[in-house]
Amino acid sequence: MPAAFTVVDWLVTVITATPPGLALVTESAPTLLESGLDARAREWLETASGPWQYVLVFVLAATPLLEILVVIPIGVALGLDPVLVAVVAFAGNVVPIYGLVLAADRLSAWLAARRDGERSRRRARAERIWNAYGLPGLALLAPIATGVHLAALLALVLGARGRSTLGWMTVSIAAWTVVITALSVTGAVLLESVL
Repeated sequence: MPAAFTVVDWLVTVITATPPGLALVTESAPTLLESGLDARAREWLETASGPWQYVLVFVLAATPLLEILVVIPIGVALGLDPVLVAVVAFAGNVVPIYGLVLAADRLSAWLAARRDGERSRRRARAERIWNAYGLPGLALLAPIATGVHLAALLALVLGARGRSTLGWMTVSIAAWTVVITALSVTGAVLLESVL
């Protein structure tokens, strides 16, 4: 197994680990590592070359469940430019949020019809965060608790204004992009010095 796989696996594990204070928020949710999406994302990024890797970073960051939390550590561990990975991943994660806000009415009706009266675990987590912390709390915890796509949609369904939702989600994604990139670069440097 090449060293890049070890670095990627370690970074994804560290970044996606549940902090002790968020146990209530993330209870009994399947982990990303169990789903295998991170391995496929790593494989796709590794087999692509040149600018196509950054196109994939954008697309994967826009994909629910992967988002910036997984894509940035993988891109950094594979040796892509961390600043460019961060900028492209941020854009990829934010663009769908703007689309969701623009299509909120239709999506709300679709979600209500799809629900069949039973709440999903992710929706229940998002509602607990909403009730405790409101829009700022939901937006700031979204990347690690529910995903930004679901959080933005639920914020709108729960009564948040579109402009406020866009503002808080953009701030949250920007802050998490900086944190995840810094942790990924630090982790990659530390692992490379050990290996």
